[in-house]
Amino acid sequence: MEWLGRARDAPGPRYAAILAALSHAVREGELHPGDRLPPQRAAADYLGVDLTTVTRAYSLAREQGLLEGEVGRGSFVRAPSREDEAGLVDLSMNLPPPPSGVSLGEMLRRTTDSILLRSDPAILMAYHPGFGTRGQRAAGAQWLAPTLGALDPERILVCPGAQTALAAVVATLCRPGDAIVVDPLTYPGLIGIARNARIRLIACPADDDGMRPDELERLCAAEKPRAIYLIPAMQNPTAVTMSRARRIEVAAIAEAVGAWIIEDDPYSRLMSAPPPALAALAPERTFHVATLAKCLSPGLRIAYLACPAYWSDKIADALRSIAMMPAPLMAAIATRWIQEGQADTLLAAIRAEARARRAIADILLPQAQGGSESIHVWLPLSSGSASERLRLSGQRSGLAIVTAESFAAHADHPNGARISLGGPGRRSVLEGALQALSRLIATSAEPLRPMA
Repeated sequence: MEWLGRARDAPGPRYAAILAALSHAVREGELHPGDRLPPQRAAADYLGVDLTTVTRAYSLAREQGLLEGEVGRGSFVRAPSREDEAGLVDLSMNLPPPPSGVSLGEMLRRTTDSILLRSDPAILMAYHPGFGTRGQRAAGAQWLAPTLGALDPERILVCPGAQTALAAVVATLCRPGDAIVVDPLTYPGLIGIARNARIRLIACPADDDGMRPDELERLCAAEKPRAIYLIPAMQNPTAVTMSRARRIEVAAIAEAVGAWIIEDDPYSRLMSAPPPALAALAPERTFHVATLAKCLSPGLRIAYLACPAYWSDKIADALRSIAMMPAPLMAAIATRWIQEGQADTLLAAIRAEARARRAIADILLPQAQGGSESIHVWLPLSSGSASERLRLSGQRSGLAIVTAESFAAHADHPNGARISLGGPGRRSVLEGALQALSRLIATSAEPLRPMA
């Protein structure tokens, strides 16, 4: 409590002195994000002041964004968000919203303590061969079961993030000059992988249900693609969820033409009743990648890759050349959370917050597209210039927005902006940002107005 001692002899009201001492300690790095502050009663005894004085100081610190926490678990130094550091409210980064009524930090502390008590830290921090122990792969199969059904854990690889998994799959399946069919707007990470590997991306026209089967058949016949890449649930960036019937059609086309399916599935577990994954419909043709980053926490850096049986060892070789192994501590935490039910508890809390935020977006941006549980929505716009104008206008108004250009697989693509709902730390900040965005759209000239 050394920092707190500075409040003893400071001039002015004692609550203001406590707040000033806290602010100085955070600014100078004496206190770090995540540090737990002394309990209010202990701080009051240390300073010889009333409990209400400390309570008032801590409350003001929370209002100013210095602290976070809840009754019963304590107060912690809040990590600076992008809006703190850049002066922008971040509507550009797709993150799971803060869980409603659940302390992610407390879960992490309890689980880490339990793991360290039961494990040899020297072994935990050493190199680990392979991509997941039997127990970790079984936890992955358990996590994937709502969309994939029962799955042999031997077909699961535990990966250090979805980007690594996708890079390994593409490197194993494709050679320079090969083609992959994608949506007209698709995940920028896949675009970067293809560019570096000199893989051609072919944009398949899509409708409100995802890739059009007639166009997919035509492109497969003409281009002979090695694979079809798609995000069938809450597509990034358009937020479209492909129906079960359309998934069956896509799987049948892939089987008929001999193309592999690369199914990127970050969002299905956010849905209370997700459709079956393509990997459940075509298990011997589909590489299914499911990261925990969008439905639990990006800091885990864990993704599960379900492979056709023959390909597991080959994909593991490619993963080893890229990333050596997943972080053992993070893999152990994810496994424990899934096995003991904390993952489902955290998921339910994130899902509840996602629904609440999506409801706010439905009121303030009624023209935006996306399901009721989506953590992002798509705002269609009339032209590329309209998209760029909105991005620049948003920036001037303190909003970070990402537009269609970042997701374009081809020069001729739909225009619009992806509005991410999980980035702002507080629901009130999101609401204010969406109100500002709505005003920008309403007061701008014709090119900025959304398409009918």
